[in-house]
Amino acid sequence: MSASTPSALSASAVAVPPVPDDPAGRDLLARFYRALGDPTRLALLAFCAAEERTGTECVAHTALSQSRVSAHLGCLVSCGLLEVRRAGRFAYYHVTDPRVAELVGLAASMVADHAAGVAACTRVAPAP
Repeated sequence: MSASTPSALSASAVAVPPVPDDPAGRDLLARFYRALGDPTRLALLAFCAAEERTGTECVAHTALSQSRVSAHLGCLVSCGLLEVRRAGRFAYYHVTDPRVAELVGLAASMVADHAAGVAACTRVAPAP
């Protein structure tokens, strides 16, 4: 039996995640991760995952200007990570796909396990 056959692989072998073969698909996946790659957007996702939130609540939660929060919320909505419901003068934001919260939770768990390495990494700049 060849070492490259599936039956010869160790039971503890890590499955290769499904990354698109084509450059356009990889670019789209990378853009998805960039949408998650901002501390304010992560905070907004976590905040809106618990329950529906108004734009005003999001501004208060982040302590940033209304225009900056609006830009971040717009990014999350246009990427499909949040949905917005408008009622009169108010906009209500919520996470509709539970996988978003699961993904953020998994990433936080991985960072906790690898915090020293992530903090020491010089190839990925910290947030401004």
